[in-house]
Amino acid sequence: MDPARCLRHLFSFPWRLRRCFPSATLDAIEQAIKASELRHGGELRFVLEHALDPWLALRGLGGRERALQVFAAQRVWDTEANCGVLVYLLFADRDIEIVADRGIDHLVPPETWQAIARAMEARFRQDDFLGGSLSAIEAISELLARHFPRSATDVDELPNRPVLL
Repeated sequence: MDPARCLRHLFSFPWRLRRCFPSATLDAIEQAIKASELRHGGELRFVLEHALDPWLALRGLGGRERALQVFAAQRVWDTEANCGVLVYLLFADRDIEIVADRGIDHLVPPETWQAIARAMEARFRQDDFLGGSLSAIEAISELLARHFPRSATDVDELPNRPVLL
């Protein structure tokens, strides 16, 4: 139990996330995902959560566990080729998690996903939320294009708009 973390989540307000990710930034992320999915057969989902319920934070629910819950709730696992990828930001903790479905996860080492997340975090520390997001989308797109090239029958299975929780 971490009371300081609980307080951080209690006093993390949605407007702080919206200040870093205004509509124009969300639009740019959506367009980047849409353009990216024209290059490969994968699906990308971008979810931003300002904070956990303070009781969940107090009980120790971590960013990775929450990302797995969001992965399931957003149905990222439910794509035809099992090649969905979730980029999840837990804003109160400044935690970025990348969760990949089994079709792509076994082809890409965990260190690669972690490196993409760390690069994104570094850009975020410089208040470059758009640049960090777009570079992560590009890096993930390159991996998906390498392992799941686009075919004529590919369809867009998941919404491209970032989700704010």
